[in-house]
Amino acid sequence: MARKAKADSAEGAANPGRLKQIAQTYKMTRRVDPKVGLVVAGVGIVVFGVLLVLGFLIGHPVYLGILGFVLAFLAMAIIFGRRAERAAFGQMEGQPGAAAAVLDNVGRGWTVTPAVAMNRQQDVVHRAVGKAGIVLVGEGNPNRVRGLLAAEKKRMARIVGDAPVHDFVVGDGEGQVPLKKIRTTLLKLPRTLPGAQVTATNDRLRALGDLMSNMPVPKGPMPKSGMRMPKGGGGKMR
Repeated sequence: MARKAKADSAEGAANPGRLKQIAQTYKMTRRVDPKVGLVVAGVGIVVFGVLLVLGFLIGHPVYLGILGFVLAFLAMAIIFGRRAERAAFGQMEGQPGAAAAVLDNVGRGWTVTPAVAMNRQQDVVHRAVGKAGIVLVGEGNPNRVRGLLAAEKKRMARIVGDAPVHDFVVGDGEGQVPLKKIRTTLLKLPRTLPGAQVTATNDRLRALGDLMSNMPVPKGPMPKSGMRMPKGGGGKMR
C-alpha cells in the first residue's frame, strides 16, 4: 500500500509538470503561429464530426463517436506537435548554437560535442559520433565554415582510422542542410560502425580534445580576492 501511495503521489506530481510544459509550448507556438489554436481545434472537430456522422449512417453512433473522439485527439496532438516543432525551429533559425541544440536531441546512440572548432567571426563546427561514423556540422558563413570543416577533418585524420566522416553546412542554400532537417539527415546515414568501434572512435577524439579543453589556462596561483562574476555570467558551461 505504501509503495502504491508513493507511486500515485509521484504520478500526480508529474502530471502538473507535464501540463505546464504543454501550456508553455502552446504559448511559445502561438507567438510564432497565432492561428495554431484554431487550426488544431478545427482538425479535432472535423475528425470527430466525420466519424460521428458515419456512425449515424451505419447505425452505431456511440461506437463511432468514441472512436471519433480518440482519433480527433490523436490528430490534434499530431498537428500541434508539427506546428510547435516548426515554430521552435523558426525561433532558433540564425541563432548561434542552434545546430548544437538540434544535435543534442538527435536521440540515443550519438555522442555530441558542440563547438569543436570556431573562428573569430564565431562560425562554429559541432561534432556527433555514432554508428554512421563522425558527423561534422558547421554553422555560420558558408565560405568560412567550409574552411573550418576542412581544417577539423585534417586535424582528425591521423586518429580516426577508417571511420567514415560526413560534413554538413547548416543553411537554406544549395548544398546546405536546413536546420529542421539536420536530425533526419543524420538518421538517414548508413550505419557502418559496430558499437565497439564507435566507443574507440569516441575515446580517440576525446583524447584529441575540443575547443574548450584546448583553451590555454593562465599560469600561476589563482587570486583569492577581488574576483567578480561578469554580468550575465551566471550560466553553467558544460
